[in-house]
Amino acid sequence: MRTVTESATTEATGPAALLPAPGAERHVALDFANSAPTLPGGQSLDLLGTPEAATRWLAERHLAPPEAELREVCAQRLRALRDQIRALIASRIDARPAPVGALRAVNDALTTAPAADLLHWDEARGLHRAPAHPVTQIVDHAMAVLAADAADLLSGPHADRLAACGSAPCTRYLLRTHARRHWCSVRCGDRARAARAYARRTRTEAP
Repeated sequence: MRTVTESATTEATGPAALLPAPGAERHVALDFANSAPTLPGGQSLDLLGTPEAATRWLAERHLAPPEAELREVCAQRLRALRDQIRALIASRIDARPAPVGALRAVNDALTTAPAADLLHWDEARGLHRAPAHPVTQIVDHAMAVLAADAADLLSGPHADRLAACGSAPCTRYLLRTHARRHWCSVRCGDRARAARAYARRTRTEAP
């Protein structure tokens, strides 16, 4: 599988390739789990693949200040948490026991840093609330928010609607908007229907 950059993929497939899956607007953890999609042709895209990309992803979701400068170790921690959240989502969809390591990773992220903005004081502003400022604390804060949202998603009323996109090679997850929906986008739905039509035509034409 070939990995391509965010800009190269956008140029090759258009902005529609990056539209959020159903449910991602409600649960940032679902958007997080889908931040390394597999695209048509087997190309993969990692929106957290570099410190700059990870900073941009967090800033766009108000989980880090735009001026933050994450290091590679921070991006690695985010990618590791994403893998564990994906493992939990997969186990929930397949009705399998939750992986112990994934549970531990999410609980560690939940308790490493407070998800709420902390109370600060300085001479200019007096008492005010804001995220912690050091880079490691920014990442800890973001991971706590993502882990809390993942816990809510996996244990809440929408958990039964979680599904994996049914159009290969897509690897994204979604919240079904109705019982028969198993695709994360119009593009994936069209591709799945085309594949089924081709399979039926092939069977009909076979001797």
